Amino acid sequence: MSDHAASPETLEHHDDHSGHNSPEAIHAEKRKYLIIFFVLAVLTVMTVAVSRMHLPHAMAIGVGLLIATVKASLVAAFFMHLLTERKLVFTVLAITVVFFAVLLWGPWHHVYEAEEHSREVGVISTEKPQQPAAQPAPH
Repeated sequence: MSDHAASPETLEHHDDHSGHNSPEAIHAEKRKYLIIFFVLAVLTVMTVAVSRMHLPHAMAIGVGLLIATVKASLVAAFFMHLLTERKLVFTVLAITVVFFAVLLWGPWHHVYEAEEHSREVGVISTEKPQQPAAQPAPH
């Protein structure tokens, strides 16, 4: 047995999650996932239907990509729980953007500096190269 009493903060925190295991909450979660499954199935049928229509190529690709984007968004939002974990998702996204920017900018920054240094030293000429003179055709 524990010899410490539960603090009011602990009780409030515990009470916040106590409703998640109730039969009503479980039923609501199952219903939500079944609705998303049904919507994904309908969107899959729509994708197949669009592929069988004789739409112009560009329009068929556009409609297919639109349907795929909606399906991917539903999967990410509900099955990957991205709607309920916003703070974590945005933190990871921000860190990813920073590292992506460093990876893109870092090498180009150094290439630009090296190119400028080479121009200053004279390794790279800033003048246009001259075209070689045309050779006369052999007789």
